[in-house]
Amino acid sequence: MHRILICAVVCLAATAARGQFIDSPATRGAAPELGDVRTQRYRVGVVVTAAGGACRGIHATMPVPAEWTEQKVRIVSEDVSPTVTKLTYRTLSGGVKQMVVEIAELRAGARATAIITFELERAAILGPTETACLRIPKKPDRELREALGPSPAIETRNQRIVKFAKAAGAGLDGWRKVEAIYDAVREKVEYRNGELKGAARALADGWGDCEELTCLFIAACRVEGIPARTVWVEGHCYPEFWLEDEEGTGRWYPCQAAGARAFGSMPDQLPILQKGDDFRDPDRPGTSLRYVSEFLRGTPVPGGGPPQVEWVREGA
Repeated sequence: MHRILICAVVCLAATAARGQFIDSPATRGAAPELGDVRTQRYRVGVVVTAAGGACRGIHATMPVPAEWTEQKVRIVSEDVSPTVTKLTYRTLSGGVKQMVVEIAELRAGARATAIITFELERAAILGPTETACLRIPKKPDRELREALGPSPAIETRNQRIVKFAKAAGAGLDGWRKVEAIYDAVREKVEYRNGELKGAARALADGWGDCEELTCLFIAACRVEGIPARTVWVEGHCYPEFWLEDEEGTGRWYPCQAAGARAFGSMPDQLPILQKGDDFRDPDRPGTSLRYVSEFLRGTPVPGGGPPQVEWVREGA
């Protein structure tokens, strides 16, 4: 399936996970908690070969795991060949961390390798025990407002989605409203694998995969003023939503849109690759990216050919 990622139904600093797992004694039960921690290794990188002849000016970027409250990251090994001129990291707006590989020139038939092995400590998330105090934010700040508007495949202005969202959460508030939207999405849209078609088409068709279920849940939440965003993990994605307690302390709460029911909690411990669904990459100006994928450019020398690339993204 030709997708940004292949969805599976499954039962280094980034932007801080604002207020996540931090609470006062009065609202301790409203905060999610960290559960069991899984330690795993994850390899990310690129192998570039001048298979068609010499080439120069090679620039490659790829997302790498970043730190979140539920995920700690450290580099344990680097496999970088002498043909790599420079290897750096940068963080895009929204917290996506990229590895940037520069290769000045590769002679015909030569190969350049840059593969980093990370060790991840990924915790499961346990849901809150007290939810009656949780409310939709009345005055979201700039960062939260970015999780309230339309994004690629998340059509918050679509009238069918607006009608669906308002009907699903009618007469409810806070946690109960979000949970009603969650249940309505899972009832309305049957899980089926397929091409990315977005929230509106999934709602009209009545089926979609993990991306469509996630898109529709997020779109419906945003229609109702509830900040929500996509969490991209290896081979899968799921949504998070933001609510605040009576003291104004807000937190992100995850849920499993596709697969076994998990609302306000996340038992899965897959590597988190990025969070969000509307990014800008300086290498792709003017383009709104739902997911920051790998990128490569290079120039053949006279008589040469374009570089051949192999992306590495796998458990180690």
